[in-house]
Amino acid sequence: MTETIEKRYQNVKNRIDQACKIANRSTESVQLLAVSKTKPIEDIQTLSKIGQKAFGENYLQESLAKIEICPDLEWHFIGPIQSNKTKPIAEHFQWVHSVDRLKIAQRLSQQRPADLPKLNILLEVNISNEASKAGFTVDEVLELAPQIADLPNLQLRGLMAIPQIAETAEQQRIPFAKMRELLAQIQQAHPNWQFDTLSMGMSGDLEAAILEGATIVRIGTDIFGARNYTN
Repeated sequence: MTETIEKRYQNVKNRIDQACKIANRSTESVQLLAVSKTKPIEDIQTLSKIGQKAFGENYLQESLAKIEICPDLEWHFIGPIQSNKTKPIAEHFQWVHSVDRLKIAQRLSQQRPADLPKLNILLEVNISNEASKAGFTVDEVLELAPQIADLPNLQLRGLMAIPQIAETAEQQRIPFAKMRELLAQIQQAHPNWQFDTLSMGMSGDLEAAILEGATIVRIGTDIFGARNYTN
């Protein structure tokens, strides 16, 4: 018998609760971001009816169509950002997790409509130093974060990472611990910032991420099932 999306969602919530208990953290300290890329709007509506309000999208055109249908949900852009896509992202999302260049941050600030609240952004860190991955190095984050924090229409909230896949829970924790330490280093240097967010952990490693301080876990497959790349 195939599990329903509601059942899979509850299983993920239970995993988060259990990981928080082990980490001696409150469940409220971790937000579940349902990664709904390539998934139909009906699945999003099903989850919203049982309490899920934050959804993550990678593909701009697909996400804009969903936002039009469900404008009251909280929409997070988590995919790669091309310069020519910053305007609609700045206009339609509440959060952007994947800011990986100063120029992208500048464009998002310039293009954020004046009647909207500041756009919450996270700096994507290439914490495993993978040549194939986007993101700032640790040194670049430390250098550029103050410039980005000064941009008028953005709220720099924290950091995001997609570490290299690891075989064991102990290995998974190593890059997440580096992210926690980097967040703490920036918090210490800039105590007046609202710099409180660590977006890390996916279906296969959310427990390790929560043990190392994740405040947002991004879960797609274990809620929605395997991805559909045909549309």
